Amino acid sequence: MSNRRLPQLIKCIGSLLVVVMFAGCVTTTDSRFAREADEEKALEDYVQLATAYIAQGNYDRARMHLERAMEIDADYAPAQAARGLVLQREGETALAESAFLRALKEDSDYTRGRVYYAAFLYGQERYREARDQFAKASADTGYPDRGSIFYNLGLTERQLGDHQAAATAFKRAVELNRGDARSLLALSSALVEAGQYDEAARYYDRLVGMMARNRQMTHTPESLLTGIRLARHQGDQNREASLALLLRNQYPNSEQYQKYKALTSDDN
Repeated sequence: MSNRRLPQLIKCIGSLLVVVMFAGCVTTTDSRFAREADEEKALEDYVQLATAYIAQGNYDRARMHLERAMEIDADYAPAQAARGLVLQREGETALAESAFLRALKEDSDYTRGRVYYAAFLYGQERYREARDQFAKASADTGYPDRGSIFYNLGLTERQLGDHQAAATAFKRAVELNRGDARSLLALSSALVEAGQYDEAARYYDRLVGMMARNRQMTHTPESLLTGIRLARHQGDQNREASLALLLRNQYPNSEQYQKYKALTSDDN
């Protein structure tokens, strides 16, 4: 080989080595990404299975899947939050709260975990703390069931005695979950409590219209009492009497029937 061709050969070999090395790096990187993707998918699957078992009340199987998830990543927020649910259902209050707090520490943007924690606080009658957590969770515009967050926020505000704030939250729930009878009733009741009868009547009429179109929907004690209070305010004695008869016949032992009797006793 001539000396004239030697530098060209060296240059070609060098270029080939660069290509081989670069190809090796890409393969390694792709492999790492694939491994991380596989782990992420496994984590999601384990938590999804665990959540399904929690819903069924099968806490042993739920715990088994959560343990597998945490073997991959002990700090995985959804796994910690689901673990909190298991502990909560088993009556381990302090441990459940620790799990919820750890989940939020690891990922403060994990809205589902924040909702779990807020519901836990509500169940403990720690309503002010629950309200703060529901309020933070409601700010996540990408959360798939945001209407339910506002509904729960409304329930919490009602427990705190702030009927206007409750109505505001329930109104957002109605806007986000159109056709949700539960939210319509809650909003109507909150507006009655806030003394806003005309607005309450509009939402209550929407609820009654839905019930007329769907025979599977029936009155609850709360819907009957809300209708009674609206009828009394409007001076519609026939409607009040009709709803009162339903409440007495269908729900004689309900809290709402006792409230109705208190209303009529005040008249006397």
